[in-house]
Amino acid sequence: MKSEIELPVQKQLEAYNARDINAFMLWWADDCQYYAFPSTILAGSAAEIRERHIERFKEPDLYGKLRTRIVVGNVVIDHEIVTRNFPEGTGEVDVVCLYEVENKKIVKAWFKAGERRLLPRNA
Repeated sequence: MKSEIELPVQKQLEAYNARDINAFMLWWADDCQYYAFPSTILAGSAAEIRERHIERFKEPDLYGKLRTRIVVGNVVIDHEIVTRNFPEGTGEVDVVCLYEVENKKIVKAWFKAGERRLLPRNA
């Protein structure tokens, strides 16, 4: 059973992988903030997060594979390997995701991405 803190993070990841924008947005507070680590704001509201992800969810290979999860207080830290469709081809990127949860919603999130690795093309 997922903790009350972990549940919103798990559910938004499941919705991300299903590319279901409505299910994804259920877990974000209306006034949430979404950052590139450490402090570059990418979206300052749920509406802005929705707009970013509508485009992202059009990627046919989009998938976040959870490698590790740590829960400390009201913070969840995930290490994911995310498959994306980049302009130069399908690839993967390691991402550290840090989520702050209050009242069963994600109120802040920070993302630190590693280097892109292109996947071999099928012959």
